Amino acid sequence: MKIVIANESYFKYSQIICDTIEESAKVRGTGIAKRTTEYIEKRLKNGNAILALDGDKFAGFCYIEVWGHEKFVANSGLIVHPDYRGQGLAKQIKKAVFELSRKKFPDAKIFGITTGLAVMKMNYELGYKPVTFSELTDDPEFWKGCQTCKNFDILTRTETKMCLCTGMLYDPHAKKKVEDSNLNTKAFTRLKSIKEQLFLKKKEK
Repeated sequence: MKIVIANESYFKYSQIICDTIEESAKVRGTGIAKRTTEYIEKRLKNGNAILALDGDKFAGFCYIEVWGHEKFVANSGLIVHPDYRGQGLAKQIKKAVFELSRKKFPDAKIFGITTGLAVMKMNYELGYKPVTFSELTDDPEFWKGCQTCKNFDILTRTETKMCLCTGMLYDPHAKKKVEDSNLNTKAFTRLKSIKEQLFLKKKEK
């Protein structure tokens, strides 16, 4: 398995990346924003993406987005092809894109929003902390990227203050604290359940 920094020579994988993201959203039944091949290719071209390849076969992907004049960057679109799931590949990709972000944008705060407990755990192990959406970028273009997510109506109803996703942030300048390295998954599961009951019931009315 190769974990590589992408470039234009990997454009041939753009369609399967888009298809894998879309299929994963259907299977998981969670909010994953769809992406076009043009969108993916732009990230490949500027070297802001990580690809996992089994020989020439696509195995996984994640990309970097830059916001607020490089004050913030997001690691987004983490995906593993169904043939390679359950092997710890997502964690390898996540670590690689995090390290690439730190190298290219050393002073930027790195953030992400997700509904997945597995991604939350990976983020936490890398030094991310749960935060409110107000601590993330206020760039409207970032939130526009959520338009293809099935939960976008929740985000608009709350004026981008809250959604089913949890916001997580890595601040390179924050003082390091000695903390328990284990994420309290029960607390996050409970939080997600409360959000679903709150927002989805309102949607039904």
